Amino acid sequence: MRQKTKNPLLALKKDWQLWVMILPALVYILIFCYGPMYGIQLAFRKYDYSKGLTGGDWVGLRYFKQYFDSPMFYTTMKNTFVISFFSLVGGFPVPILLALVINSLRQNKLKRVVQTAVYMPYFISTVVMVAILQIMLSPTTGIVSGLLKSLHLIPSSVNLLGTPSAFVPVYVISGIWQSAGWNSIIFIAALSSVDGQLYDAAKVDGASRLQQVIHVELPAIVPTIIILLIMNMGRILSVGFEKTFLMQNDMNLTVSQVISTYTFNVGVQSGQFSFGSAVGLFNTVVNFVFLILANTVSKRVADISLM
Repeated sequence: MRQKTKNPLLALKKDWQLWVMILPALVYILIFCYGPMYGIQLAFRKYDYSKGLTGGDWVGLRYFKQYFDSPMFYTTMKNTFVISFFSLVGGFPVPILLALVINSLRQNKLKRVVQTAVYMPYFISTVVMVAILQIMLSPTTGIVSGLLKSLHLIPSSVNLLGTPSAFVPVYVISGIWQSAGWNSIIFIAALSSVDGQLYDAAKVDGASRLQQVIHVELPAIVPTIIILLIMNMGRILSVGFEKTFLMQNDMNLTVSQVISTYTFNVGVQSGQFSFGSAVGLFNTVVNFVFLILANTVSKRVADISLM
């Protein structure tokens, strides 16, 4: 029997309260996400102050070619990929493990204390976070750098914030510490929906706590893991501008100059608005391609996708 197509107007009339609730979010997205897309054309025009945003001469892909031919193309791409890759590999599993640990706590009071403690770093602003790093990693008075030097894990003369080889580890580890607790919320929510009868059946079968995690809890959150992994792949080149820019200095510039900071330097500080727009648009297109590829692979392999 052929299923009737649901009338959108009837659905809107029936669930109008729900649409009213999400209306502010829709307005926000339209204004601040889709509205600025009107300026994409600046990447294909030679910007002229006297003619405005859309009055410049059409130059096509000139600024894209200029970026591809510049010596900064390889540097910014490599730095962005390296930071994104290690942030994903190092940071993505930690919230999952943290959620499993929190879920295994049996005392509700202890669970609330742990949850609050691991959530709090997320609410520290990026500026304050980098200031904390500068204080704790100072080569002369830093607590963390002094501890590492006393344990002979790093040379006594090294500056962790100025050494190029230390920039990525500091960026990734501090990012994990700040966001792992907050990112674990969605996994904790997924674990809370696991049927208690599955735990009882596993205990009857003699399953240990580790076996319950492997055979009961992990399968329950696999769809959530895959969806979040797909979404993270869509931000593979979107390294946070604020933190990278604030941690950047003349000594680590060779590894800290990423696409977002380069776009700011050439687009805003140097006044090359068309060139900066082209670099930013290229970054967005690459992220979109990674998102589509990850979604396609997930749909074919695990039959789980965003659409």
